[in-house]
Amino acid sequence: MQVSYFGHRPGIKDELTTVENLRVAAGLSGISLTKQKAADALGKVGLAGREAVHARALSEGQRRRVSLARLAICTTKLWLLDEVLTALDKTAVAFVRSLIQEHLANEGIAIVATHQDLELSHGLTQRLELTT
Repeated sequence: MQVSYFGHRPGIKDELTTVENLRVAAGLSGISLTKQKAADALGKVGLAGREAVHARALSEGQRRRVSLARLAICTTKLWLLDEVLTALDKTAVAFVRSLIQEHLANEGIAIVATHQDLELSHGLTQRLELTT
């Protein structure tokens, strides 16, 4: 798979745990992900210790973090990101920025639709503002 989409909705299943959600998403993308690697990715997004928690018990911000963990394990070249900073605290916003920066630095492409300034390095980005 060469394209990953991250929408404004988390796209996770309430009946599954955080690890199960991440492993299912990875499997659908053709990525083999062990429970340990899933737990590591969840730890990177601030969900360490919540690997066995069902998604229905998570706050909206934590649900978004599960989705962010998908980006952390993503191997695609093109990322389509729609309102990627929605429902995130400052720490998670900084993490998303670092993920995007790293992806761009590794010759990845990210198309981001957002109402918030991502504050990315200008050498790696082109900005298109749409006004009405």
